[in-house]
Amino acid sequence: MGDEYILRIEHVTKDFPGVRALDDVSFSVRRGEIHGLCGENGAGKSTLMKILAGVYPHGTYEGNVFLDGEEIRFEQGAIRQAIEKGIAIVYQELALVPKMTVGENIFLGREPRTPAGTIDWDRLYADTKALLEEFGLDIHFSAKVEDLSVGKQQMVEIARALSENAKVLILDEPTSALSDAEVETLMRILRTLKERGVTCIFITHRLNEFFKITDSITVLRDGKVIDTLKTSETNVEHLISLMVGREMKERFPSRNVIPGEEIFSVEGWTVEDPERPGKVVIHDVSFSLHKGEVLGIAGLMGSGRTELVMSLFGEYGRVVRGRVFLEGRELFIRSAQDAISQGISLVPEDRKKQGLILRQTILQNMALPNMEMFSGFGYIDKNKELKLCTEYSTRLTVKTPSLHAPVDTLSGGNQQKVVISKWLMKEPKVLILDDPTRGIDVGAKYEIYKLINQLVASGVSVILISSELEEVMGMSDRILVMCEGHATGILEREEFDQERIMSLATKLFH
Repeated sequence: MGDEYILRIEHVTKDFPGVRALDDVSFSVRRGEIHGLCGENGAGKSTLMKILAGVYPHGTYEGNVFLDGEEIRFEQGAIRQAIEKGIAIVYQELALVPKMTVGENIFLGREPRTPAGTIDWDRLYADTKALLEEFGLDIHFSAKVEDLSVGKQQMVEIARALSENAKVLILDEPTSALSDAEVETLMRILRTLKERGVTCIFITHRLNEFFKITDSITVLRDGKVIDTLKTSETNVEHLISLMVGREMKERFPSRNVIPGEEIFSVEGWTVEDPERPGKVVIHDVSFSLHKGEVLGIAGLMGSGRTELVMSLFGEYGRVVRGRVFLEGRELFIRSAQDAISQGISLVPEDRKKQGLILRQTILQNMALPNMEMFSGFGYIDKNKELKLCTEYSTRLTVKTPSLHAPVDTLSGGNQQKVVISKWLMKEPKVLILDDPTRGIDVGAKYEIYKLINQLVASGVSVILISSELEEVMGMSDRILVMCEGHATGILEREEFDQERIMSLATKLFH
């Protein structure tokens, strides 16, 4: 294959008990290219990346991996060895120490030393400052990581990988928590690295991003390579058909439900930041929701979308003023328990931190907020619990061999279905979905879209927040646009237009 290929993967097969995660995988990556890797959750992407990063050592898989013409055989626990060889990886789940500074995190474990053997703090921070400036990252070198936004934390993780002088940089869902401006910064960094000869493997569920930055794309399905093709010779629809093994003519399923009467309304909702008294984060927001309607909420990161719905759910900030009505009755919500008891459920933005107890089973997670349905007179009716949880897991097509499996063994899409299942058991009148398809693959997204359609057909009203503008437009009957805590417009379906929404999301109209 010649020296033009920096990375060659040949006939790699990896088995776990009862599952073949990778099946005779072979493809090559050219030196200095940005190579996309796509596939549904469970396709084998993460397993392959862990082999390249030394998490799974040689001997636990079959096949060969070559870097710069040399076969690499990492030993057990040799993640550092992979970095020294020139392979750096940035995982979707951040691995930073929150209480430490940006500089301490970037050079953790390889801090520069003085002749006396102590940490050379001046050099550490000077090197950090130079690295951040080199790549145009607007982050202070001595800031504590816990004080940064999730997007900036992701940039720190990327900066740490860049500090390793990697030959191959692997990015696993690097944009899932980034704002549009931060995504553009990342794209600029990748182009700079490409010019310097660094090779990048770029993994994302946001398929449009492949066409902004990659040179070629390899598609995995069920652990097998389906195809490797030049980005310029394919399109989103073709990628989807390769990923799911069938043609998907529509990104969003059609819905023929006509919304009914107004069921839920918010008037003059104004909320202060819980940590900074006096700082208003939601300014005089008003909107209504009809029975069987999907109301989308669009806006850039920091626009106040999540703060709005979390405060309505009783779990964020101090409500300065405002009124909420459900079916004509004013609600007084001071906690999530109040909201739930009055017919409002919320699927949170971060399913792993806020929506699930990862070490518990699927059954335990689904049953936990619904114990009053199964308990009485001091005991839990286990048969009733299992029956109802089985009914909802079947209804939402949760793919698992058993409800007694730990929820952290599921793919992202199936974890999200578990979160939705437990709140549907409450039979809510209003269901709030905060970025419900974040970090899940296109097939699982489509199943969640169909579920939303089924819910509104049954009379449930849905508030849908999404970071993907196409998703908000494809699934909503109306869209509320937010900017810096203000509602800047409500658009009817016939008014949907990307430029118009972005204009409302970036400007305030007084």
